[in-house]
Amino acid sequence: MGIGTGFARLLLFALLGWTALGAIGVTISFHRGERRQGRRNLAWIVAVWLIYISGLVTVSLRAKPRSLAPGHEHCFDSLCYSVERTETVPGYLAKPGERLVRVSIRVTNRSGKSSSGDSKLRLYLMDSQGRRWEQAAGLQGVHLSTRIGKDDTYVSAPVFMVPDDAEELELVLTHGRRFPFLLMIGDPDSVLHPPVHFSLAP
Repeated sequence: MGIGTGFARLLLFALLGWTALGAIGVTISFHRGERRQGRRNLAWIVAVWLIYISGLVTVSLRAKPRSLAPGHEHCFDSLCYSVERTETVPGYLAKPGERLVRVSIRVTNRSGKSSSGDSKLRLYLMDSQGRRWEQAAGLQGVHLSTRIGKDDTYVSAPVFMVPDDAEELELVLTHGRRFPFLLMIGDPDSVLHPPVHFSLAP
């Protein structure tokens, strides 16, 4: 996770706050006719953002794709996720040429206070051909956004419908390439950063 999601978020929002104050200062300077001061302040804002974006891209390009084995945790702030097991589920919902795959995901709250869960977190399965499948609606059981007590744990078991020829399945947890994750240094969903995969046992 690079510099850590908590610090990365703090750094980003501190920069946004500083930029907002700077923009107000620039506006006031131009309004007063102090164009030289306004241009100087604007140049500082642009320069700092260029440095930040350069750092963001550099960290992303240097990051290596991570594939975690079952039992290994991946954390977003204080919420940590690990794959316990993967199993094929017999059921009438599977069509010919398809199978239902259930992935048991352990969610652990590592903080000293309860959490409302991560409602922005999404997941999908991907195979060796790069194909993706979202979880089957209504079959996920406990949601990943379920409230969890301090130092507590629960298991979510989403189900995916995949073709029989899907091999080397991997689970991806993502917030998507959107704000603020898109601009958080070291976050798997930041610009050009490779995602983190959970390798699923056959």
